[in-house]
Amino acid sequence: MARRYWLMKTEPGTFSIDDLARRPGGRAFWDGVRNYQARNLLRDEVRPGDGVLVYHSGIPDPAVVGTAVVVGPATPDPTQFDRRSPYHDPGADPGAPRWYGVEIALETVFARPVTLETLRATPGLEGMVVLRRGNRLSVSPVRPEEWSIIVARGA
Repeated sequence: MARRYWLMKTEPGTFSIDDLARRPGGRAFWDGVRNYQARNLLRDEVRPGDGVLVYHSGIPDPAVVGTAVVVGPATPDPTQFDRRSPYHDPGADPGAPRWYGVEIALETVFARPVTLETLRATPGLEGMVVLRRGNRLSVSPVRPEEWSIIVARGA
């Protein structure tokens, strides 16, 4: 199966690309996704070896700040069962988990973040899900040509 590409949003005040870089091996479990469409992508579509554009959202200048690779298959997100977690879901059942995540590993931190403004202005990126009006998905597919354009801009 061919490598696929994804954009995964995170708020840097919660978990940034720098936080990922500080983790052992630059690896972390991508948890806390609480949208069914994004969950379905993580659970059913995202595979080990897929590329990830790490996108910082919830800041004045949202931007793609680097790349990662998926290093593990989707597994139940343990935060759904943890009463102390802000991602706890009291309706989640360990026998039939509701929420999933994947493990990722840092590949690169961009020398120049590729801002939302730049994404909007760059030919070839017009169709990106992240640019659609009203899009709030924390995980969205990226076409291979979009990946190449963004990685080149961030280098």
